[in-house]
Amino acid sequence: ISDVVKPNAKPAVQALKSAGIRQTVMLTGDAKKVAENVAASLGIDRVYSELLPGDKVEKVEELLRNKSERAKLAFVGDGINDAPVLTRADVGIAMGTAGSRDTAKCANVLVMTHDLTRLADAVRISRRTHSTAVQNMMIVVIAKILLALLALFGFVQMWHVVAVDIILSVLTVFNSARILNTK
Repeated sequence: ISDVVKPNAKPAVQALKSAGIRQTVMLTGDAKKVAENVAASLGIDRVYSELLPGDKVEKVEELLRNKSERAKLAFVGDGINDAPVLTRADVGIAMGTAGSRDTAKCANVLVMTHDLTRLADAVRISRRTHSTAVQNMMIVVIAKILLALLALFGFVQMWHVVAVDIILSVLTVFNSARILNTK
């Protein structure tokens, strides 16, 4: 007897890898043979089996110690047993609405469906959001520095500063709205 693998699990793993996720790891309480068969069928890189909730936390701690400084460790869970691990990972992702409130509170990201393919969407949206935030900050900082230099030498008046500030605000809102078009 074993759990049934979700039908969209394999495409989800493939989509995550296409989105740039370098390594997938499965932490499970299932028996070793079952876990290894599931991991192999899904294309998961590493599997750790027969883990209790506390063992999962220890394994995540080990994975965090062994990752590079720039790398991020995300943990995806859907049950109350996952709450401790969600809080410890760099990014905790809770799946579905059936999970407990505690699990949702412990997560950094809440995906309101059990469709695992939505994880790759979340990765793409978060990367696009980060990129857009950096763009907005750079635009504003460079414009304000240029404006301050022009004001310092008397080339602009106060109404110019106010007008540029309003234009920058509108520009960053429109730039941020592009995130809505993320596929």
